[in-house]
Amino acid sequence: MTKVLLIGAGLSTQKLVPYLKGLVHSHSIELRVVDRNISIASARMGRASENCSAGELDITDVTALDTEISSCSITISMVPAHMHILVAEACLKNRSHLITASYLTKEMEALSEEAEKLGLVFLNECGLDPGIDHMSAMQLIEGIRENGGKIRLFESFTGGLLSPSSEGTNPWRYKFTWNPRNVVLAGQGGTVKFLQEGKYKYIPPHMVFRRTEFINVKGYGRFEGLANRDSLKYRDAYGLTEVKTLYRGTLRRPGYARAWDCFVRLGMTDDSYVIEGLKEMTFRDFTNLFLAYNSHDSVELKLKYYLNIPQDSEIFTKLEWAGIF
Repeated sequence: MTKVLLIGAGLSTQKLVPYLKGLVHSHSIELRVVDRNISIASARMGRASENCSAGELDITDVTALDTEISSCSITISMVPAHMHILVAEACLKNRSHLITASYLTKEMEALSEEAEKLGLVFLNECGLDPGIDHMSAMQLIEGIRENGGKIRLFESFTGGLLSPSSEGTNPWRYKFTWNPRNVVLAGQGGTVKFLQEGKYKYIPPHMVFRRTEFINVKGYGRFEGLANRDSLKYRDAYGLTEVKTLYRGTLRRPGYARAWDCFVRLGMTDDSYVIEGLKEMTFRDFTNLFLAYNSHDSVELKLKYYLNIPQDSEIFTKLEWAGIF
C-alpha cells in the first residue's frame, strides 16, 4: 500500500483531497492530511473512512516533520511556496518523493541532483497554474514533432478566469482563486525576459502591466495578455532551444492591467518593508498612506490626481469596487 502525505489543507486542496480519497481503494493508497490547524485538516478530510486520517503538524518542528514524512512514500506539499524547502529537505532525509504545485525555485532546483541519486522524484509546477499550461504545451509540442514538424515559434497564454455567468457586477471580471498574497506579489516581480524574432527582449517591473496585447479567443471574446516574468527558463525544459520566438503570458479581461497597475504605482504590492500600526487601519487609511498629505482633499481626489485618473474612468470604478476607500 502506498502511503501519501498531504501537508497543508487550505483552500487550494478542496478538490485535491476528494480526488485522493477516491483513489484510496482503486490504487491501494493510505492518505494522511495534516495542517498546522487540526480543525482545518479534519474538516478537509471530511467523514472518517478506512485508510484516511487527519492530523496536526507544524513544519518548523523538524522532529514532527520527520516523523510524518518517514512513514510515507509520497509527500504532497501545499504549504506557502517559501516553506516548500523545509518539506523538501525532510523528504531527502527520509527518502520520500515530493510533489508541489509551486514554481521551481533555485533552492529547490539545487536539491535535484541529490534527489536523483536517491531515486526520488521531486516534481514541481504541476498544479492548475503553473501546471496545466506545461502539460498542454508539451502535448502540443510532442504532437508536432511526432508528425515530423519543426517548431520555429512558441507563444502560450494561460490564466484562471471567470465564466461569464459568474462575473456578476464585478468590474474586474476576475477573482482570487488562489493565494491572494501571490497575486499581489506578482505586481512586484522581476524583469520580464523573452525571445522575439531571434532578439532578447526585456520589460522592467514597473512596465509589466502597461505592456499588454489584445487577444481574441473564438467563442470566448477578447482578452488582454500580460508577459510572464521569465519565459527563457523554459527553453530547455520544453526542448525549444532552436526557436526564434519564445513568449509565455497570462490572460486577463481588458482593463484589468491598467487598473492593477495603480496598485503597483502606489507601492501597495511591495512587501519589502513593514508598515507601522497596520492592524488599526481601515482600507481607506491604508490607501491614504501612499498619497500626499492634504487635509482638505479626499482620499479619492488625491488618488485621481496622483495617478492622473479621469473622473469617469473605468479604472476608478474598479478601484472603488475593490473597497480601498
